[in-house]
Amino acid sequence: MLRKSWLIAGWLWIALVFYLSLMPHPPKPLVFEGADKLEHFIAYSWLMLWFCQVYLERKTRFRLFVALVAMGVAIEYLQRMGGYRMFEYADMLANTIGVTIGWALAQAGLGKFRLKLEQRLGQR
Repeated sequence: MLRKSWLIAGWLWIALVFYLSLMPHPPKPLVFEGADKLEHFIAYSWLMLWFCQVYLERKTRFRLFVALVAMGVAIEYLQRMGGYRMFEYADMLANTIGVTIGWALAQAGLGKFRLKLEQRLGQR
């Protein structure tokens, strides 16, 4: 029931991450030393956890893990090519840690939130 909407929203989240990562002057919601690393961590853990709501099989989640890590690396190289954003290995690391934590949260039980929501909505 919610799967298609969840997927559409997930792809919109990905588009937002690309947009914010590649725009010349992104907003800075957090302002302290290393805040951008926290933002990377949050964004990528959110993406992983979001898509784990749709993809429940371990093998598919592993592919998702690899794809999101690759996305984070690719965005850094695109930033370097653009010439107006910083290329940082630390950002790649923050992205990867975020994906890992998102995966761990999904494995720990948060990965079935969408199914539980659908069950509740179906009972009404």
